[in-house]
Amino acid sequence: MSKFWNEKVKNIEAYIPGEQPKDKKYIKLNTNENPYPPSEKTMEAMRNAVNGDLKLYPDPTCSDLIKKIAEFYNADEDEVFIGNGSDEILAFSFMAFFSKDKKILFPDISYTFYKVYAELLDLNYELVKVDDNFNIPLEKFRTQNGGIVIPNPNAPTAKFIDTNNLINIVEANSENVVIIDEAYVDFGGESMVKYTKKYDNLLVVQTFSKSRSLAGLRVGFAIGNKDLIEGLNKIKNSINSYTIDRIALAGASAAIDDKEYFEITRNKIINTRIKAIARLEEMGFIVLDSKANFIFARHKEAKGEFLYKELKDYGILVRYFNKERINNYLRITIGTDEEMEILIKKLDAILKQKDN
Repeated sequence: MSKFWNEKVKNIEAYIPGEQPKDKKYIKLNTNENPYPPSEKTMEAMRNAVNGDLKLYPDPTCSDLIKKIAEFYNADEDEVFIGNGSDEILAFSFMAFFSKDKKILFPDISYTFYKVYAELLDLNYELVKVDDNFNIPLEKFRTQNGGIVIPNPNAPTAKFIDTNNLINIVEANSENVVIIDEAYVDFGGESMVKYTKKYDNLLVVQTFSKSRSLAGLRVGFAIGNKDLIEGLNKIKNSINSYTIDRIALAGASAAIDDKEYFEITRNKIINTRIKAIARLEEMGFIVLDSKANFIFARHKEAKGEFLYKELKDYGILVRYFNKERINNYLRITIGTDEEMEILIKKLDAILKQKDN
């Protein structure tokens, strides 16, 4: 602990990203990255962007990308915001829409960055406890509050909430902003974007990292009422007007254009997920319903930490959370068919060895 840290830095429990060890080559099923590379059209656009114009600042308004996103999602251009990954947009949203004197609500088993942002900004928050089946009790979000954040599908559980149920939450909180974090929605869920024109308190946040294979570029976007977008822009321009570089803008624009590749790769992941779940259940795993590019599973007999460590020794990384109620679960990113086959074979070998 540095003597130069202020009290906030000393006391905050920062978000811990998935491990990225470099001691050997691993099959990475721990950070929910897309197993397929960006499309060739996306790669070509980025290569073309590596030119002499890099001496110039990028477009601070991200106007070309905003236009493409607006067209894709049938939104107006002033209803779209671009950020350096959805994480940055969520951080800006906490700054723009939540106040210290009003309690914000989000699930207790969820994306831990929400808690980090709230504590970093000295916001009053309440963790809404999910039930024993990891369902988010939506009735608890009808109480007095100063804002709501709900990931859909949730992470790390992968569970999806029907949009009709979310609409009820948005309507019940008309005086507060309701943020729906849809980082994984393209893998089988239904987006709330189409309801943003009807509800001025609804902000939907998505990312290019997952379904469009661009985790390395760090591009996210939000869609909502133009007043919400204006608030986000005020925060952004008070911190850093140029959050997205020229290469990222070019790559993200091409990725939005390449609808065919988007459909092919996300459907591959969905089909692989279905097959992997069936195989794991045959091996004695309990797997939660998933509409994401990952699954959340526990074995009926083997401990989660044991399986995580054994898989790592075999060269396979999955995510393990040593936290109450989920410490026997593994969060497993859906890889290629070949990667999932290796995972299942290694798990089978580990479980057989354990029984002997």
